[in-house]
Amino acid sequence: MERAIATTGYRANQHARSLVTGRSNSLAFLLTEPQDRLFADPTFPLLLRGAAEALAARSMTLVVLVAGTPTERTSAAEYIAAGHVDGVLLISSHEADPMLSVLLEQRVPTVTCGVPLGHAGRVPSVSVAEADGAHAMVAHLRERGRRRIAMITGPLDTPGGRYRLEGYREELGENYDPALVAYGDWTQESGTSAMEELLERAPDVDAVFAASDLMAAGAMIALGRAGRRVPDDVAIGGFDDSGLAQALDPPLTTMRQPFDLISAEMVSTLVGIIDDGPARSVTLPATLVERETT
Repeated sequence: MERAIATTGYRANQHARSLVTGRSNSLAFLLTEPQDRLFADPTFPLLLRGAAEALAARSMTLVVLVAGTPTERTSAAEYIAAGHVDGVLLISSHEADPMLSVLLEQRVPTVTCGVPLGHAGRVPSVSVAEADGAHAMVAHLRERGRRRIAMITGPLDTPGGRYRLEGYREELGENYDPALVAYGDWTQESGTSAMEELLERAPDVDAVFAASDLMAAGAMIALGRAGRRVPDDVAIGGFDDSGLAQALDPPLTTMRQPFDLISAEMVSTLVGIIDDGPARSVTLPATLVERETT
């Protein structure tokens, strides 16, 4: 032990410090989705990496918790209530989210990724400008001469699902047609199913705005099976720019979320709250990245 100390240099004993301060010097990255989504959805690893880097710079520890089932929620709630973390970075919250209600009841410092539906104003959040991003993508498709623009939206109990649909609808105005909206669940498979549904319902569709890159990838599979060329027959725009977009063939035009900034702002906001600073919400812009699908 003495040799290790001499080799590495003195380090503060965080356990001893926690006994004095009453803090764990740790934050939870809490995902309220099925376990497989943590890595199946390319956006979550980006947020996780950004949070880990932001905490490492503060000499703090990140604890990853998944609470996609009632049993997992109970375990996560007990772990948090025991004081193992000082606060929670809540990822992918849903409207009427039981986990968020528990955190509020326990008065656990919490910051959500995205505006927490049903709790806006009560819980600080860091989000991207969802509706504005959807406006920009639909406007881009219209500028490319597309007139029958469909949308594959995410679950409407999530901020991304609700507000991206809202922006799409507002941008189209009187040209909005509910028959051109299909519903997915953020997965690639749901994007494929939604696109198949749209082609059956509206075979003259000439563009699709998918509310995530993963669903856009699924839509491209369905279009290929139907013999529709991208972008010649149908243009596609996504949302996220998670790395998947550039890897698709053809590379996907999408709205870029600044994932590194989102994670950094979430950590900064949460640490500030823990230190008795003001609770604040932050909205960051999404930017259009034009590639070969539009």
